[in-house]
Amino acid sequence: MTRSKLISGLKPVLFTLPAMVPFALFWLAPLLYVLYLSFTEWDFMSPEKTFVGLQNYTDLLSNPAFYQALRVTVLFCAGSVLPIILLGLGLALLMNQKLKGSALYQVLLFSPWVTPTVAVSIVWSWIYEPDVGLANTVLGFFGLEPIGWLQDPEWALIGVLLVTIWKSVGWAMIFYLVALRNVPSDLLEAGELDGASPVQKFLRITLPLISPTTLFLFVVQLISALQAYDQINVLTQGGPSGSTRTLLYLYYQSAFESFQIGEASTVAVVLVFLCMLLSVFSFSISKRTTHYQ
Repeated sequence: MTRSKLISGLKPVLFTLPAMVPFALFWLAPLLYVLYLSFTEWDFMSPEKTFVGLQNYTDLLSNPAFYQALRVTVLFCAGSVLPIILLGLGLALLMNQKLKGSALYQVLLFSPWVTPTVAVSIVWSWIYEPDVGLANTVLGFFGLEPIGWLQDPEWALIGVLLVTIWKSVGWAMIFYLVALRNVPSDLLEAGELDGASPVQKFLRITLPLISPTTLFLFVVQLISALQAYDQINVLTQGGPSGSTRTLLYLYYQSAFESFQIGEASTVAVVLVFLCMLLSVFSFSISKRTTHYQ
């Protein structure tokens, strides 16, 4: 009896082992190694690593560039995640009306998502070109002054955000479109019989029923925003004057430009901790706001 219980207890371990092995090798082990490196001073080339304790963390917390990068990261997350969700939902509501040619529109709106970010960013760098770019040409057509989209610190982050939103909004639209089509029609008909207006049906029936999709998109887009790199590297390289330098780009500069691996590892640990904190916060809020059918 004891042996059979032991075998039954080992079965879940055996079933999860194929997934846990690559998880441990390619995620947990590198994370622990980065955590170790954050307590050392290493230039990426010397054979020895000097243990410095918490010095990297104290230096990071006293570095103005860290707080600037943290501020840019927060602005980038807020300025990309919320518009992507709201615009994706708006487009999904529009496409759900079964307009003529909506399938073609869906393909066109979704196509930026499957296009490599580097290619998208290169095209947008031409659009943002200050003298002959399409963006300033359109502004000039309406009698407006040209904008230094990627050269002006006040506009550079907005320029990167526009590229990020344009690339991801079609992806969010597809998820919302599936969620909207899974809303039970009998509930909508019952609301209509009770005299609910279209706005009331959306707020009281549709929005709560698609809340799991909203939670999924929020968490995924938030993590994606924290990990944004390609568009920043192609468009601005973190400039001008650090106005588009996020925590991830600060990590890149510390590791592969300054070769301060200990400092870069400290930034990476802070970034991982920030991702975990935001994910836990999101799921704790979702317990009160997310409705599962």
